[in-house]
Amino acid sequence: MNQEEWQKRGEGHRSRLRDKFFERGIASLSDAEVLEMLLTLGTPRKDCKQPARAALEKFGSLAKVLDAPRDELLTIKGIGPLNSFSVSFIQAVARRYLQDRLPERPHLHSSKEVADYLIHSMRSLNKEVLTVIMLDASHGIIDSKIVAEGTLTSNTIYPRELVKLALDNHAAAMIIAHNHPSGALHPSAADLDLTRHLFQACNLMGINLLDHLIIGNDQTPYSFADHGLMADIRRELQTGEPG
Repeated sequence: MNQEEWQKRGEGHRSRLRDKFFERGIASLSDAEVLEMLLTLGTPRKDCKQPARAALEKFGSLAKVLDAPRDELLTIKGIGPLNSFSVSFIQAVARRYLQDRLPERPHLHSSKEVADYLIHSMRSLNKEVLTVIMLDASHGIIDSKIVAEGTLTSNTIYPRELVKLALDNHAAAMIIAHNHPSGALHPSAADLDLTRHLFQACNLMGINLLDHLIIGNDQTPYSFADHGLMADIRRELQTGEPG
């Protein structure tokens, strides 16, 4: 098979993948096919099947390929600067889309409703960040902001600043979330202390701290509320006894 025939064959394969996506949606494509199509955005005339499979084998999942640093992507045979740009760019676009879309969600009813955004935006970060999601009295989303980076403890997060942010945005309730770069989800003693301090500060100003979520890799976030810890903190502050 000469070069021209090989190129036509590749174009036909990519055309079939595009048709399958438009007809049946993203669920009809395997992770390898999705990644292959992303790589071809950078090199549309190149066969990207083998590089896509190699990337999935190296990193273990499509999500981890999308989160991979550019220099690590470039170590895979067949992935060059243009391919790595396509992967990194689509990941950044997805993050911005989810962040912009979050305030458009009408109301929150459970911790699961913000999990997609938080996992996607925080799972691959190499340092801890604290995100605050502000809500109105009906738990409609007002805005979300990263308010701190680095080592997050009750000594580095100032409750009054978060309360001021909530008041400036006319928020009646908040959800806070931070990531564990190690991937571990169980809250540390520092996480519990931080939540107590924030809960107390918010409570004094009539702001309801609904939940504290911990994000780690691709797992479902750890929810303080779902595990009963927010209720324990509320009871502890009311009675003065440990929860």
